[in-house]
Amino acid sequence: MSTTDHLHAQEKADQFGQAVAARLSDATAELPYEVRERLRAARVRALERRKLAIQHKNAPLVVHNGGTAALGLGDGDEFGWGRRIASALPLLVLAAGLVLLHVAQNEYRASEVAEVDQALLTDDLPPAAYADPGFVQFLKSGRD
Repeated sequence: MSTTDHLHAQEKADQFGQAVAARLSDATAELPYEVRERLRAARVRALERRKLAIQHKNAPLVVHNGGTAALGLGDGDEFGWGRRIASALPLLVLAAGLVLLHVAQNEYRASEVAEVDQALLTDDLPPAAYADPGFVQFLKSGRD
């Protein structure tokens, strides 16, 4: 429902309410005084509740759920898609950040492996010497 349709429906509902109120007011002249006063007091309370409902419709509210609380944006549906996009945006940013971290770590690991491979291949010793069990003994005896 678009905003103009919503406003048009609200205007129609207001007109209907005013027509019903005028009809009820005409019929109250025949009622006893106490009944008329109770009806008047009920109308005043209803109007006060309506004003409060309108004031609090778009006000932020806190929703409690067990041990957690979340800040809501009221019951208004005027910004339904905008609110959904705004609530999904932090999740998308988080996912994009995690993907970027993953790619950066993979690049870093690949460069570390490339440096080790480069050092092995450009060294004076052949790579098979590092796998020889006697080479480890040779290194240990060389330090002593």
